[in-house]
Amino acid sequence: MAQYQCCEAGFFVRIAMVLFLVLFAGLMSGLTLGLMSLSLVDLEVLAKSGTPKDKQHAAKILPVARNQHLLLCTLLICNAAAMEALPIFLDSLVSAGGAILISVTLILLFGEIIPQSVCSRYGLAIGAALAPVVRVLVWICFPVAYPISKVLDYVLGHGDRSLFRRAELKTLVDLHGNEAGKGGELTHDETTIIAGALELSSKTASDAMTPISETFSIDINAKLDRFLMNLLLEKGHSRVPVYYEQPTNIIGLVLAKNLLTIHPEDEAPVKSVPIRKIPRVLETMPLYDILNEFQKGHSHMAVVVRQSSNTTAPAPAPAAENTVKDLKVNVDGKKRWSGKNGKKKRPPLQKLKSFADSRSSSFQNKKWTKNMYADILQIDESPLPKLPAEEEAVGVITMEDVIEELLQEEIFDETDHQVEDS
Repeated sequence: MAQYQCCEAGFFVRIAMVLFLVLFAGLMSGLTLGLMSLSLVDLEVLAKSGTPKDKQHAAKILPVARNQHLLLCTLLICNAAAMEALPIFLDSLVSAGGAILISVTLILLFGEIIPQSVCSRYGLAIGAALAPVVRVLVWICFPVAYPISKVLDYVLGHGDRSLFRRAELKTLVDLHGNEAGKGGELTHDETTIIAGALELSSKTASDAMTPISETFSIDINAKLDRFLMNLLLEKGHSRVPVYYEQPTNIIGLVLAKNLLTIHPEDEAPVKSVPIRKIPRVLETMPLYDILNEFQKGHSHMAVVVRQSSNTTAPAPAPAAENTVKDLKVNVDGKKRWSGKNGKKKRPPLQKLKSFADSRSSSFQNKKWTKNMYADILQIDESPLPKLPAEEEAVGVITMEDVIEELLQEEIFDETDHQVEDS
């Protein structure tokens, strides 16, 4: 009787071990698919910007998944151990053929198909719930799994990043747009701006510039008479390039707002108003670098130059420093010019400085408290500068041109619309 009860107890123990091994093998198989399908980038994104539940789940999984090769080795070792031990217990219950048939059926159905189907859909939640168990298994299998994982790290690399390339990320953004029909929430404008930002690094100044033949500029020796003032008003530009001798030799620019105090009847020369320095940038300079230079506030317009092929191109200098050389100072107000009525007047630059000094207490912004005249050309009777012989001006680029490439849309101001309507 005691022997019968012992045999019966052993039978149920073997049945329990068979069920445990099948479930354990299925659990390891499911976790292998569920946890290894989540890259560290995916987990970090979910931990920072997912739903509250996803944040909690990702925070629990991240410490376990840091060393992915160690985790993979641990799960595969446990899965292999369970599947190898299963026939041992089945042999004592059924024949060898039946053990093979039952083990294959159980492993295939309950150890592979069902666990992987469930974990592929709910891998994040299941992985977070079983993270403590996986942590214990890692420590148990550490003596065997760790050396194997280090070999994999050496041969295959750590594999701790799975970032998208620019083209792949752009395609991913397009798929998330609501126009793709896949349930994305991004609007057309959002996907366009993101795509423009991704493409901006591959575009250069030559892609966004206005050719020098289409650029409106004025001669530094021209007079600000009524004709020229009306022409400036008609063009509607806030910044106008200034050239010397030929349109390709652009030496600076004039802000349209600095002409508010100029009377056309006085016919003041252009060189009597503040002429700001203008940077020179190579036509191969990336738009991101040009945008960074524009953000410094030295200038929102630059001359695009091309290096001659028969000369060795020097190392590119920062756009803010790659400007024409300063001329001698003559902004102390001693040199005056006469108006139409014969009365002497202060130069417009001196007027602007006096106005700025009187208003300095009203402006607390850092852009107004710095030296506003550090980027202004100081002009006297000396010869005006010219472009170096190895450089050729091919166009002009502005902040608006770069922003249009970023938005991938044209920006129309009031003057543009007036020209369109006419």
